[in-house]
Amino acid sequence: MKVPVSWLSEYVRFDLPIEELARRLVFSSCEVDRIIRRGVADDDGNLGLFLVGKVVEAGQHPNADRLQLCQVDVGEGEPRQIVCGAWNFGEGASVAVALPGAVLPDGTKLDERPLRGEVSRGMILSERELELGVDHSGIIVLDDAPEPGTPLADVLPLTETVLDIETGFNRPDLTAIYGIAREVAAVADGELAPMSGRDPERAADEPVDVRVEDFEGCPRYVGRTFSGATISPSPVWMRARLTAAGMRPISNVVDVTNYVMLALGSPLHAFDRTLLAEGRIVVRRARPGEKIRTLDGTERELDPTDLVIADAERPVAVAGIMGGENSEVRPETTEILLEAANFDPLTVLRSSRRLRLRTDASTRWEKGVDPYLAKNAAVLATQLIVELAGARWTGHTDVHAELPQPPVVQLRPELPERLVGMPFPVEEQVARLQRLGFEVDGDRVRVPTWRMRDVTRPVDLVEEVARFRLEEVPATLPTREAVAAQLTRSQRLRRLAEEVLVGAGFYEAYTWSLVPLGEGRIPLDEPYSTELAALRTDLELGLVESAERNRNAGVERVALFELARVYTPVGQQLPAEPWHVGAITEGGYLGAKGALETLYRTFHVEPQFRAGGGREATTPEGRVRELDGGWGFFELDLDSLFERVPDLPLYEDVITFPALKQDLAFVVDEGVLAGDLVAAARAAAGPELRDMRPFDVYRGEQVGPRKKSIAFAVAFQSPERTLSDEDAAGLRKRIVQALSERFGAVLRA
Repeated sequence: MKVPVSWLSEYVRFDLPIEELARRLVFSSCEVDRIIRRGVADDDGNLGLFLVGKVVEAGQHPNADRLQLCQVDVGEGEPRQIVCGAWNFGEGASVAVALPGAVLPDGTKLDERPLRGEVSRGMILSERELELGVDHSGIIVLDDAPEPGTPLADVLPLTETVLDIETGFNRPDLTAIYGIAREVAAVADGELAPMSGRDPERAADEPVDVRVEDFEGCPRYVGRTFSGATISPSPVWMRARLTAAGMRPISNVVDVTNYVMLALGSPLHAFDRTLLAEGRIVVRRARPGEKIRTLDGTERELDPTDLVIADAERPVAVAGIMGGENSEVRPETTEILLEAANFDPLTVLRSSRRLRLRTDASTRWEKGVDPYLAKNAAVLATQLIVELAGARWTGHTDVHAELPQPPVVQLRPELPERLVGMPFPVEEQVARLQRLGFEVDGDRVRVPTWRMRDVTRPVDLVEEVARFRLEEVPATLPTREAVAAQLTRSQRLRRLAEEVLVGAGFYEAYTWSLVPLGEGRIPLDEPYSTELAALRTDLELGLVESAERNRNAGVERVALFELARVYTPVGQQLPAEPWHVGAITEGGYLGAKGALETLYRTFHVEPQFRAGGGREATTPEGRVRELDGGWGFFELDLDSLFERVPDLPLYEDVITFPALKQDLAFVVDEGVLAGDLVAAARAAAGPELRDMRPFDVYRGEQVGPRKKSIAFAVAFQSPERTLSDEDAAGLRKRIVQALSERFGAVLRA
């Protein structure tokens, strides 16, 4: 958003240099991307060479059909001869003149020079030459101008400083120059003027036919009617302000709607009332098959989810986004219906995205405009339409549902110091909040309507107080009592899972929650694209794409993991959002299975692997397998895994006593799983069986048909003493007995 400082200064008085003001705004309120200097340079007396002139003679140039030869009084006693190429003025006109030596905004320095044999001793200026607008077809004609020789800067904004500002999504009030003025008043202790606008006397009291059929999409609609308007160019001052703010002037009535939107932040729209069927406004959802040709000349097919402004027969605007050609204000328009409404942010956002149509109005509605602002906007627009278009205000209506009430938040004076780490006297807190428009009554703070969306809790009040002193915040850690809460069990376990995988050599990835349509996936009602059309039900696609991208970029030993939510359908309700962890590695099936076993061991949970087809195995919480390209991949449902995690410290002291290691091989039936043998051995031997891993499987004549031999690397260890050979023998005997009784296992010699 571009904020002309001269316009800003009408709403707030401040004494800071503009560079210092910009710096403070960056710290407290919004990003000031740059400071723009527009117009005539105010240095070395340059402004003094721009004067008001009066044309005392004007006629055809003797040597050029397209030029005028003028005598212009600029207050010097004798008129100056000036050659001009414009013909939109004549004798008696007051004009803007630049004398020889003046430097124009584009850097051109004027001098006396002959034009077709006649010396021109100055230049009569157009809007574009002064950067006041884009019109170059004619020169500026000054109405009710002061005496010739008056400094032109007293009449026109020849110089302008513009703040190029970027505001956050949660601050719709900062999309208005008056909203920026509130911030300036707070940051610079300036004096804020009342919001501009006053209702002129109403010329009639005719009914305004406005019918709102969808109060969810349009909580409020203010409609005002005008007659006898004359559509013409806006005065120079308004065109100059709109141009400096980045908007193209169009005509007085249309410019008023844009001017008020920039000034107060509430978008408006003006209809030619004679083009509305039965003079009626109906706010409703679009009907199947309806279309509208918007003001940009594009015919758009509407959807029943789109909110439209219609007359008695057809849509005349896409609500909050753009009007239609079938009701636009034209040069011949005399009857006007002004719209000052309030639209639901999500409704506007969805239609804007679906139609691929973003406008200055839709950007503001998407952020959420103060519903109480519509009346103020209508008042200021009414004043300007009457003054600039000569219209008569003839009707008014305000149709609305129950408007939301501003929240009341508890003021906790001790909270800022606890959270920020520096003292904030309660008097300072109250003064700062009141300067920002909050009403403070003891420990109750009523939030102003323009901040209802983002200030709802005591901590939000802390931010309002503290953000103006951010440069003073000490570089210290918060005290323990400032910590609001401890991590939940699930949060602690998720962090532990991340640490284990990082320690195993994996890097964390973040992939899209939205994926292409596919079997079992949850489709979006309004997909962003064919590639982002459904909610993911697992993490595999995103991790595979990320791994392939890294491999193609030449990264060696790719190993990625993601810990995130997936989405599973639950009947007609909103989907469940369980936590999953997925990992992919170039180590193939064994590399992924090894990382998965490390994760299970960390949580003191037995994996209980079940073999699948090929290089694949499942566990109660997920699966591990080898993918095309040699990738190893596993994915677990963490919520299910955490249900099996015992409530004991997951970090244990390092055992300093040595381990006794042995290899044991058991002959079992072909269908017996290694994981089941390990589980039974652990149950029999107890905690002193520290590790038992299969490292070899043999099938052949020595073990017989439909049999196999599984060899295990076994480690016995105690945290209290060094185990003896007799201890190990006893543990081994218990294991052999348990496996023999349960599986018929035979220990091989």
